[in-house]
Order: sequence, then C-alpha cells, then structure tokens
Amino acid sequence: MGKTVRTLAYGSWPSPIDAALAAAHDGRPEYVGFVGDEAWWIEPRPTEGGRRTLVRRRADGREESVLPAPWNVRSRVVEYGGQPWAGAMVDGRPLVVFVDFADQRLYRYEEGGEPRPLTPRSPVGGGLRWVEPQVRLDLGEVWCVLEEFTGDGPTDVRRVLAAVPLDGSAAEERDAVRELTDDRYRFVTGARISPDGRRAAWLAWDHPRMPWDGTELLVADVGADGTLGRPHTVAGGPEESIAQVDWSTDNRLLYTVDSSGWWNLYRDGEPLCPREEEFGGPLWKLGLRWFAPLESGLIAVVHGRGSTVLGILDPESGELVDVAGPWTEFAPTLAVHGERVIAVGASPRSAYEVIELDERTGRARVIGAAHDDAVDPAYYPEPQIRTFTGPAGQDIHAHIYPPHNPDCTAPDGTPPPYVVWAHGGPTDRAPLVLDLAIAYFTSRGIGVAEVDYGGSTGYGRAYRNRLREQWGVVDVEDCAAVALALADEGTADRGRLAIRGGSAGGWTTAASLATTDVYACGTILYPILDLAGWGTGETHDFESQYLESLVGPLAEVPSRYTERSPAAHADRITAPFLLLQGLDDVICPPAQCERFLAAMEGRRVPHAYIAFEGEGHGFRRAETMIRVLEAELSLYAQVFGLNPPSIPTLELAK
Repeated sequence: MGKTVRTLAYGSWPSPIDAALAAAHDGRPEYVGFVGDEAWWIEPRPTEGGRRTLVRRRADGREESVLPAPWNVRSRVVEYGGQPWAGAMVDGRPLVVFVDFADQRLYRYEEGGEPRPLTPRSPVGGGLRWVEPQVRLDLGEVWCVLEEFTGDGPTDVRRVLAAVPLDGSAAEERDAVRELTDDRYRFVTGARISPDGRRAAWLAWDHPRMPWDGTELLVADVGADGTLGRPHTVAGGPEESIAQVDWSTDNRLLYTVDSSGWWNLYRDGEPLCPREEEFGGPLWKLGLRWFAPLESGLIAVVHGRGSTVLGILDPESGELVDVAGPWTEFAPTLAVHGERVIAVGASPRSAYEVIELDERTGRARVIGAAHDDAVDPAYYPEPQIRTFTGPAGQDIHAHIYPPHNPDCTAPDGTPPPYVVWAHGGPTDRAPLVLDLAIAYFTSRGIGVAEVDYGGSTGYGRAYRNRLREQWGVVDVEDCAAVALALADEGTADRGRLAIRGGSAGGWTTAASLATTDVYACGTILYPILDLAGWGTGETHDFESQYLESLVGPLAEVPSRYTERSPAAHADRITAPFLLLQGLDDVICPPAQCERFLAAMEGRRVPHAYIAFEGEGHGFRRAETMIRVLEAELSLYAQVFGLNPPSIPTLELAK
C-alpha cells in the first residue's frame, strides 16, 4: 500500500529537516589545491565553533582533517579573506603554510609536527594579515599579499606583495619580511609567476572602485634574486574589470576581462572563446579562480550565464567541452596537476562536493566532501528557473522553490505563504544548489523565491550596472515585482508574503519594509541600515567607498544617503520584523542595529532582536544557525497564522 498523504495547512507540515540538520550542513569546501599528487582543500566545521579546517585526500582515498581544533584556517585580508593556505612536497613529504584566524599569523606545518609561526604579531590596529600564499622553495620564501594596519582606524591600512622567509626568521622580526612592491595601489592580488620564472602578474585597483568596477593588470620582471622590477599596466582600467590572471604553459598572459560586457577569457589581448557568458565573477575574496591552465595547453574553466558549469577549453580552436554530470553550479575554485582538475560543484539535489575531472577521458567523479543524503531526498525542494518582468519592462532572474513535502498537501484553493530571499553583496547572485535552510521552509509548506535583482552577477555588465546609484530602489522594486507576480498568478498568497536577507540582503529587506506594502513581515540579518554612518567610517576599508557607486558620491548627494536609509525612516515600518546580528561584525557593525532599534522605540511594531556573541559577518556556528532558523520560522508562524510543530516561540516585543 502507498503512503497516505495528509491534507494540512501550508506551514504546518511535519518535516524531517530540522534546524540542527540544516546547520550541520552549512558551508562548503573551498580553496582546492594539490600537494604533490594529493588533493587538499578547506572545509567548514559548523559544529566545531564554525572553524575552517584543512583536509587532505590520501592516495588510498581517505580524507582527514590535517589540523585539530582550535586551528582555524581562514584569512581576514579585506575582512572577507581568500586563499589561506599553500603546500609543496619537500623530500617526499608535504610542507604546508596557512593562516590561522585567531592571530592572522602565517604558519608552517609538516606532518607529525606542530605548526610554527612564520610571521610576527603587530600591536597596531588590525595587525599584520596574509593571504594567497605561494611556497617558493627555490627562494626559501612564501610569497603572499600582506595587509598591514598603520593605525587604529579601519582604513589605516596598506597592502603590498611580500616575501616571508620559510625558515621562521621573521616570526618575531617584521624587518625580515621582504616587500616586493610599494603600496601605490590600495588593493592587490597575489602574484602569479610565469612558468619560466621570469615574470610576475597581478591585479590592482584603488578607491572608490570595487574590483568588479575596474582593475588593472600589472606585469613585472622577476630578477634572479627574487626581486620584482618596475611593474607596468598591460590591460584593464577604471571601466574594465579583470577578475583573474594567470600564465599559459608557453608563458603567455591569460586573463578574464569584461570589456565586451561579459567576463571573457583572453590570451595576450585576444579573446579565446567570445560568448555572452561569464568566465569570471566578483572578486569578493582574493584567490578565487575561474580558470586554470593545464600542462597540455588546454584550460579548465568555470563559466555560464546565471549558473555555472565546468569545462575544458582549447585555446587554439575555441572549442569548449563541458563536463557531464549532475552538477548545475561550480564554485570559483580550481586546481590542476598533470591531467587532473579539481573543482567544487553542487546541484539542487546535492550540496557542494569536491570533484576531480580527468582531462583525457572527460570523466568526472566525486573525490571529497561527498554529498550524503541526511534525509530522504524526496523532501528536497524542486526549484524552477524563471524570468520575470520588472516595472520598466526589464528581465528579473529568480529561482522559485514551491512548498514540497511527499507526505503532505494543502487544502485546495489556498495559495501558500512565500518568503523572498534577497542575496548579499549586492554584487553577487543566488546559486542554484541544495540548501537545507531553504528546504527547512519548503518542506513545511512555505515557498521561497531567490531573486537575482538588477545588480546581480552572472548576467553581464549591463545587468550589474542597473544598480549603479540605484541601491535601495532597483533591488527593492525587483524583489517586489517577483513577489507580486507570484501572487497575481496564484502561486503565492498576497496576504502572506515575507522578505529576508543578510548583509546587503538585510539592507534590501529593511528598505523593502520601509518603502513598500508588499510584505507582511521580514527577517533582517547583519544588515546595513544607515548609509551615512556606514559610508563615513563604520565599515572596513574594502567596502568603505562602495556606496560611491551604489548610491552616488556622498559629497554630491548627501541627502540621498538619508532618504534611502531605513534607520532614518523607522516611522514608515509597520510590519513585524526579526533582526539578527553578530556582535563581532566589523563589516556591518551592531551600532547600525542599535540606532535602528532606538528609532523604532515606542512605535509598537512587533519585533525581536537577537545578537550573537562570537559571531561576525555571516553566521558560522551551528548553535547560532539553529536559533536563527527557528526564530525565523516562529516569526512567520505568528504573522501568517501557521502552526508548525515543535518550534520554540519567538517573543516579539512591541
């Protein structure tokens, strides 16, 4: 006999996907690399205080965490970090260097020993920080990007390329660190060395640009003694974003640039595979890789429009062959060794896994962090890729996740509640992958709509530029257009729409509650709420002038900063909301939430504020994520009149 399907109201469906399960599966493998023949990568450990650990895959296929808790392999350069480790084989054994999150020092580790510091502490401001290490055994050095604070303010900082001695002689001595460049540029990426060792290439840019606005590609000669000659600019500029640079095996310059309106791959200035697709993306972290040249001359590429695939490009013919397999999304991390390519891919049925592709056969297989169905996949959501029409007739891309549970159905004629998810960035996008936080809601009978509003990446530069000086307008309008379209077609209940988002998505959520009547409630995570405060010293250096392009020059349009800020218009917010904040967040600091809540005082709008000790920008600890999901569900239950089983009730203040 078949299983009985129960008829229950949306939002009250029992689900095996609880908050603890979703929290335990948060995060993804990152920063793949080879050490000798072995694949290594970084993996999250939400249940170990949210630390990141280094994992190696031994020749027999065993995976092991290289460093025990509390080691936490994560850089804080530009606060978002980047590639935090590198390795090489020395006398048949792996030598690894890595950045530890707690003190940001660079460490050397060899099997069987304890990690030893290679860099000193600094008492000034945020100290010394390192990212994108490369082991240079020929020089006895590690080459990296150094971020050095020169004072106590978030923008009192300089960044240079630097060489750290591998022998530990700089562990207590700052002067033993050799600077390879001066600090004429505010931001630099790690240097890529040509195969013949004679040239180095890296990217640089300055305020007020973000790397997706415009970067410069610099090349310098490398002396026999490991010094760099005077760099010269060979590509890029204020309106051309180069996302990544590397060298072909025959010492030609490879880079992705969006001069055509799309991030495409070029070799010595000539396009290799011109398409209206992205072969690059936003450089939020240093060391992201969308392409990797193979010894054969072919190039592994992560590319696509919206979602991404892994392919092998022949630069001579322009032929591109994509990998076969279930994956619909590949992260911007690649490593190559001989004929092997290591990547990280996911799909709506599987979380991110480490995948190895054999260049010769074209076969791909999972080799690490293999997806394991913690529950019956029948409870996973079934997303729809859709394009909606915005207020000015423009396209809006979205992923729609209808309520889905094999055990339950809802009474006829009752459309479900829906939550619009606004992604962070805002220069980013929502990947089409299995996310148990989404499944947590859809399996209970609450739909989710992830909106790639104007300004999102993955759809070309013109789509990205729609948000220029329009943040708080276009993102708000596009999210509302999708929500209302779902209601108009009967997919969603017009009276039971919510919006949620973190960081820039938290801004969009709060701005939506302040300027529209579309949503019955909202969940605001680690947000920006006050543009003027955020744009005048309340955030970190990397994004300190981001608003110059997102909102407009502060010196010229100061009133716009006030007009658009939810903190200045608390009187317009009447819908209940949940506000969630990490107390260690230096990107969107708690002061923003506190001012906003002070402005809401006495307004009698039901709300809750939960602040988390030890959490920064983006929550990483399992216990935090459990509290967040359960509180969010309780908010929707109270506002929408739902009855989810066994969820702690969120106390809403007035």
